[in-house]
Amino acid sequence: MSDHLKGLLITATGVLFIVPDSLFVRLIAADPASVAFWRGLTAGSVILIAVLATQGTRGFRAVAATGAKGALYTVLLGAAAPGFVLAVSWTSVANVVFILASMPVFAAILSRVFLGETISARMIVTMIGVFAGLALILRGSGETHGAHWRGDLVALAVSASFAGAITTARRLRAVSLVPAIPVAMIGASLVVWPLARPMAVWAESWPLLLAHGAFISVATSLMTLGPRYIGAPEVALLILLESVLAPLLAWAVIGEDPGGWALIGGAVVISVLLVSNLWALGMGRRMRIRPHPRTGPPV
Repeated sequence: MSDHLKGLLITATGVLFIVPDSLFVRLIAADPASVAFWRGLTAGSVILIAVLATQGTRGFRAVAATGAKGALYTVLLGAAAPGFVLAVSWTSVANVVFILASMPVFAAILSRVFLGETISARMIVTMIGVFAGLALILRGSGETHGAHWRGDLVALAVSASFAGAITTARRLRAVSLVPAIPVAMIGASLVVWPLARPMAVWAESWPLLLAHGAFISVATSLMTLGPRYIGAPEVALLILLESVLAPLLAWAVIGEDPGGWALIGGAVVISVLLVSNLWALGMGRRMRIRPHPRTGPPV
């Protein structure tokens, strides 16, 4: 099996494991703080054990040596975890995953502001299309059962937080930030602990809590490993699967109708990102096969 195919299979499997994330939040009958507490603690503990088993403590020391940038990455990642649970609790699954699909747009804006990177014409057109789709989603939040603008705003904040973490990680390419993931997850759990009822929720829903943590830990591990073998546009295309499948899964299992506005707005967001990433993928392939001019004497 080629490395490219390996990367596609690993990343796609990771995406499939993350698809039920929002459904677990719905199925666990508990307040958002308790769900966030166990989600971070169970998944973070599994990943922590895996990191210690494979890297020992050197990975944590390397992240700590990055100073403020590594700390910022950990905080942004940690803030997004309970934010996701709160967003799913306050608005529809469809709204949350469609809004989170806008993360590449926020990442491009933050990269321009903080890294000085130029925003391409393709990304400008993508931004316009994505923001138009998001406006349609927000437009329908007052009319769709289970959707609310408060949850939509939290989802936007989560998307921006993830994008900030991605932007920060790009400044630290020489260091593996995998050890920061369990620190962020467990740290977020400790922050929300005073607001949670962990033991009462555990007694009522421990099978779902364990399954939820297992799915998140597997998804996180695979989606960290897979992109090593494939390009960013291909990763982005695979991640779009969650935006399509998560609302359908919630609709099929618990009958949560995403509503017409969310479907239209989500279709706009996903279509724009799909075309944009396919374009980037095609451009990357053309650049790789383009013949280079000769630099030496003719043979």
